[in-house]
Amino acid sequence: MNEIPYYQAQKNEIDLFHHAYNNQLPLLIKGPTGCGKTRFIQHMAATIDRPLYTVACHDDLTAADLVGRHLIGDGETYWKDGPLTKAVREGAICYLDEVVEARKDTTVVLHPLSDDRRILPIERTGELLQAPPEFMLIVSYNPGYQNLLKGMKPSTRQRFVSMRFDYPDVATETNIVKKETGIDDAMATQLIELAHALRVLKGHDLEESASTRLLVYAATLIQSGFPAVDACRAAIVEPLTDDEETVEALMEVVYAKLGMAITNK
Repeated sequence: MNEIPYYQAQKNEIDLFHHAYNNQLPLLIKGPTGCGKTRFIQHMAATIDRPLYTVACHDDLTAADLVGRHLIGDGETYWKDGPLTKAVREGAICYLDEVVEARKDTTVVLHPLSDDRRILPIERTGELLQAPPEFMLIVSYNPGYQNLLKGMKPSTRQRFVSMRFDYPDVATETNIVKKETGIDDAMATQLIELAHALRVLKGHDLEESASTRLLVYAATLIQSGFPAVDACRAAIVEPLTDDEETVEALMEVVYAKLGMAITNK
């Protein structure tokens, strides 16, 4: 079995995953950036010992990128499977991260895999692949970040069992940061307090919140000996905004929350 990546459950997501997998149901995960969606999938794939194909979706991603295409090599044409096709053939997990960022033609490919047919038609080869019981389709997106043009259609959304992720509670997030980085209790607590102070600003000065991922980055820098305030600027504040005035305003929050940490360093 593969080494299982660390993941700390927040609610009943692990139990729900197992039930969805055992009943061959596709899964939709909704939640903000950096809240642990991808780590959760990595953890679960390793737990059930299945291969994992992860696709970071983007504006130029097409159905052919997922299914496959004919290529030319050594003077001849050959077919190359895409990650979705590979996952179906191998009985693996296919995880499409931020699926609504992909082009609309990808939805057509996903529909027959996300209902009771569980099939993948490959028009260019004439194949009709039946997904084995071990195959699982998982998609994720951030509903708070999407506009009307990039929201998921109800006809697609209702094909999935869904779970909603959010940033962990204080105790859970503190434990995650400590476990991931080895940072001490006091600094972990101050970083979590900083994150909560910055998250209040979402929708006002910030489009996105300070994620658990960014806290882990900051803690990693601090644990390696980088100054705490500088680490918070590089790993938390600068990734949140490009506006210089907003950066300076956020740094005032950093100074307020980490003032004792600076004195103690």
